[in-house]
Amino acid sequence: MHKKFKLSDVILTVICVVFVAEATAPVATLGNSQFFWRLFMIAAFLIPYGLISSELGTAYPGKGGLYDWISLAFPGTRWAARASWWYWLNFPLWMASLAVMVPDLLCIAFGMEFNIWINLLIQLTFILIVTVITCYPVCDSVIILNICAVIKVGLALLVGGMGIYHIFRNGCVNDMSFSTFLPSFNLDSLSSISVIIFTMLGFEVVCTFSTDMDNPKKQIPQAIIFGGLIIAGIYLLGGFGIAAVIPASDVDVASGLIEAVMLVSGQKSGPLIRCVSLLFALTLFGNMISWSLGINNTACYAAEHGDMPTPFTRRWAKNDMPVGAAFINGIVAALICMLGTIMTLVAPESELFWTFFALNMVLLLMSYLPIFPAFLKLRRTDPDAERPFKISGSHAVLRITAYAPMILILTSIVFCAVPLSFDADTLASVLPITIGSVVCVGIGEILTIVRERNRNRSGRHK
Repeated sequence: MHKKFKLSDVILTVICVVFVAEATAPVATLGNSQFFWRLFMIAAFLIPYGLISSELGTAYPGKGGLYDWISLAFPGTRWAARASWWYWLNFPLWMASLAVMVPDLLCIAFGMEFNIWINLLIQLTFILIVTVITCYPVCDSVIILNICAVIKVGLALLVGGMGIYHIFRNGCVNDMSFSTFLPSFNLDSLSSISVIIFTMLGFEVVCTFSTDMDNPKKQIPQAIIFGGLIIAGIYLLGGFGIAAVIPASDVDVASGLIEAVMLVSGQKSGPLIRCVSLLFALTLFGNMISWSLGINNTACYAAEHGDMPTPFTRRWAKNDMPVGAAFINGIVAALICMLGTIMTLVAPESELFWTFFALNMVLLLMSYLPIFPAFLKLRRTDPDAERPFKISGSHAVLRITAYAPMILILTSIVFCAVPLSFDADTLASVLPITIGSVVCVGIGEILTIVRERNRNRSGRHK
């Protein structure tokens, strides 16, 4: 008998997909202004995006996800192909960035140092495990996803609670005057806002699991609403815990959460640090497994409709899972990690985690841009479609609901991927992201043009 998600499973899956524990530290570099930007993005981005995902996910359920919504709204254009390419390509880059973190977490947990080749072996092992697990249906992994969701919430509560304890005992290390909570508009702050938006993405992934739910038309909006509220709360709590104990200028973007636990506990090793490090590493598996299951379905579905390369169409006859996409993810992520190892040999000070993470973030943000006009177009051109969950309001309200998050995404892409100053430090950190984004987009355009020509040629020969 085919297992089905219960509502609690769907809510925990939403938390596992959307709550990105490793992004808590990069946002904490904003200092106290992170709380303004968090609250602002919850109102201006998370709520509209969650409402739109709920409507589209219940009106057009299936494994195609955002590809389905965009192709239905804009047939005969390249937008669905572009979005599916950007959406897929972000994933192996993200997997590589998390794989880079795993050896560091194991070093903290076990108090040892690995040489560069052992680091690479651990990274490849992480990729292999994720790839194998994602060759099986999502319901087979529901226990892993649920456990990872609970761990993520637990880590956020731990860091937040320790931050409160530290304030009562020693005060806050950062200036807590009112002015520090006001938004800052320097380039470093504005580029970090893209991370906040990134930490709120993923509702559409859960929509691709609709065939594994008992009642997706009710469970999807309920899970998005309840899960979204929990996620907003734990992001604020986790950020507060880091801000209480680490000066904003000293936050390590890769390990700030664990550093906060070390500072409050007064330990750099021991059972607590070992446990937190290993649990944090486990959440990375949860991130990759939950996202991969949605992204693989979308990429395979797009390939079956001619909008992604043919190898993505391969499914496992045993369970109909998109193993072509799963193995391509693993291969690309492994190659990126190997390239990263070479980069480390050449430039030991390079920040591989942030470079890979930022590039994956830009591509993922780009893939969401067509969703919002697609929502408005489908409302206008397909008014009779059954919408179990429907956003109420006038046409003006719907336009604001759609365009506010779209404008925020565009703005965040510019601040993250475009060098807005030309000092050496900015160019060193941003230029690789700019070049990588242009190359990735260019490859996608070339592949799309080639597929279109091949389809036209085969059509003429019939």
